Amino acid sequence: MKTRLALLAALSALVIAGCSKPEQTAAAPVAAAPQSGPRTIEITGNDAMKFNVTAISLAVGEEVRLVLNNIGSMPKQAMGHNLVVLKPGTDTAAFATAAAAAVATEYIPAALADQIIAHTKMLGPKQSDGIVLKFDAPGEYPYVCSFPAHYQMGMKGVITVK
Repeated sequence: MKTRLALLAALSALVIAGCSKPEQTAAAPVAAAPQSGPRTIEITGNDAMKFNVTAISLAVGEEVRLVLNNIGSMPKQAMGHNLVVLKPGTDTAAFATAAAAAVATEYIPAALADQIIAHTKMLGPKQSDGIVLKFDAPGEYPYVCSFPAHYQMGMKGVITVK
């Protein structure tokens, strides 16, 4: 009987030891790496001639990287996309009309270059390109796709800087 009790006590001790949490050593806290570089905003363009992001809010002096992804499948010659950021007050409809005739420069009208802040390249399906911007003045900065008829179909947006 004593042997059974000793065996039962030893077995109980093993079960209790196995169920308890092992001692944990304190690890040094890992500090989050500070964010370096501009904030990235991804925008998609598709075969339905729509941007997924049509309104962006930024602070004056904030640096931003706009990345355009053409998620469509139609060929560039039929459904290319770009992202052209324009100065506040630009007549976007007039810009889009002029852009439609600028085939040789991938729909970036040289005569209106002074209205353009920055633009991506014209993208074919599954391609992407990005631009980095920093706005030093408040305002509403329109952006458009300058491929013919895309602006008219609603491929446009506004960056509001406060």
